[in-house]
Amino acid sequence: MEDVILVVNCGSSSLKLALFDQHHRRRTSALADSLNTEDAFARIDGVEEKVALPSSASHREALEALVSRFRDLGLMTSEPRAIGHRVVHGGEAFKEATVIDDSALRSIQACAGLAPLHNPVNLSGIAATRLMFPAVPQVAVFDTAYHQTLPQRAYLYALPEAWYREWGVRRYGFHGTSHYFMALEAARLLNRTLATTSVISAHLGNGCSIAAIRDGISVDTSMGLTPLEGLVMGTRSGDVDPGIFDFLSTKGLCTEEVHQALNHQSGLLGVSGQTNDMRSLCELADHGHKPSALAIDIFCFRLAKYVGAMMASLSQLDALVFTGGIGENSARVRQKTVEHLHLMGFKIRADFNEANGQYTDGHIEDNGSRFAILVIPTDEELVIAREASRLSGGTGAG
Repeated sequence: MEDVILVVNCGSSSLKLALFDQHHRRRTSALADSLNTEDAFARIDGVEEKVALPSSASHREALEALVSRFRDLGLMTSEPRAIGHRVVHGGEAFKEATVIDDSALRSIQACAGLAPLHNPVNLSGIAATRLMFPAVPQVAVFDTAYHQTLPQRAYLYALPEAWYREWGVRRYGFHGTSHYFMALEAARLLNRTLATTSVISAHLGNGCSIAAIRDGISVDTSMGLTPLEGLVMGTRSGDVDPGIFDFLSTKGLCTEEVHQALNHQSGLLGVSGQTNDMRSLCELADHGHKPSALAIDIFCFRLAKYVGAMMASLSQLDALVFTGGIGENSARVRQKTVEHLHLMGFKIRADFNEANGQYTDGHIEDNGSRFAILVIPTDEELVIAREASRLSGGTGAG
């Protein structure tokens, strides 16, 4: 076996792969998208030509094609030492990453009802790599695991107790791998240990969530039973009045139609009527498109409200951290969000913010700010590689 680690992230119609060496340095990344359609394609970072795929390629076929190309390019000359998989939902069965065996597979399958759009496709990726590499240890890293430290007051809904006991209806939280990485990186940048670091971590992309991390441990987060709860997102509504289902049913909409609208036609897309891409929204707003400007305003205001809410779970705060595609790259979103937090003592420095903290070790706060404000690029795949290495007998450091 070669001393490399393969990281696999299966989405509903996409596949992301990453290769890391024994020191957890990234060798390359690859993407296959539009899978199971005639538009399926795949590419490897730094390689100009696309990877050939069969028509309507499945996740397994895309995986086989990309691994074959890795070998052709000399990036993976034999079997990897370990394989790490992103799995979206671990329910209450998984409080940390786990080696994948038949028992673990059954437990992941049992969580499929909590994430019907995600866990089945995660399992398909696991099945494919087990066929390709039957002797290689494989590890599942769960989006929900890091949030299993939430206290009951944070994860229980004020609903009939039997719903939780019999059906597992509770808040689980997501993006845990990213929030954990933020805690680690913030501790490093602040010259603290993880166990003495408390931050509010805002993961902002097409999906968005925020977490309160106290002494390195997640104690509250915005997403709930599903990734729909919480912040305004690209196409997801975030928090809405649950009574909206009853109201819309009187207008002739069925539950499935409302579900589709809240998940795929709402958020930034729904308010703007144009796009869920923050860069495009900013351009439209600059050209006078009022619905786009409003979408940005709502996004930032709701985010600021959640920052305030997360402070209720902390006894101290060392930094507010922005990450994800929007969090890392949108100076406008960070500025508008922090403006709402002036009463709490947050102050941003414009030039540091415009540079995305690139030259200041991630710091974008002004000298008069009560708290540090950081921009940290996330690397969930690195966390998965470290966990795969650790659980397969290597080291999780580095």
